Amino acid sequence: MRKPVVGVIGNSSVVNDRHNVQLVGQRNMRAIAEVAGALPLMFAGTPDITDIEALLGAVDGILLTGARANVHPTHFGVEPHPRHEPYDQERDAMALGLIEACVARGVPLFGICRGLQEMNVAFGGTLHPEIREIPGRMNHRMPRLENGEVHPDPKVVFADRHEVALKPDGKFAALLGRESIRVNSLHGQGIEEPGKRVVVEGVAEDGTIEAISIAEAPGFALGVQWHAEYDPQTNPINRTLFQAFGEALKKHQR
Repeated sequence: MRKPVVGVIGNSSVVNDRHNVQLVGQRNMRAIAEVAGALPLMFAGTPDITDIEALLGAVDGILLTGARANVHPTHFGVEPHPRHEPYDQERDAMALGLIEACVARGVPLFGICRGLQEMNVAFGGTLHPEIREIPGRMNHRMPRLENGEVHPDPKVVFADRHEVALKPDGKFAALLGRESIRVNSLHGQGIEEPGKRVVVEGVAEDGTIEAISIAEAPGFALGVQWHAEYDPQTNPINRTLFQAFGEALKKHQR
């Protein structure tokens, strides 16, 4: 039997102020290949050149990665503001339709950071552009130096930052065999109101939603706010999640 194939969504970017490209972080690819045991295949997050029907006929699952761009607020009834840019409206259009198609057909779907946020919006939920501005919330953005620059050491940037309490009878608690975990934190935007089929599976100590599943989904449909792709080779929590994704891929393939 061939390896399962995972479609990994691309992000629109401009290189050297000239070249429009699609990018995927290599850690996403390695997590799929080395931990989920599948073949990563990047597809363009651009609806006019990526046909959902054809895509789902070619892959066994979908990974929605994190990204610098926020989901455009018009998708959940809020006016955009320049300080919450950049946006990637082509990816928005691609991902939101793809999420519904995956869930409806039981195609394994794993959302990370922006991917979790897209899953929430696809089912009618809302996002807050700066979670840290909500009273009582912590700063979930990546660590920075005193001069404002991002900390140069990835081990500091991706270090575990806070606890997440898991829903006692939920999918994550069952997968991980525990009700509390520690995770990294590198996001500004986050879930404000969960969508109508979005089940809150994990919450940070400040109330920020960190893990979700989709109610009555016939297949694997999980999302995490933290960057699980950073270290699943060594982190037992993230390894378990990618291994479970891998098992779901094989099941769907069969």
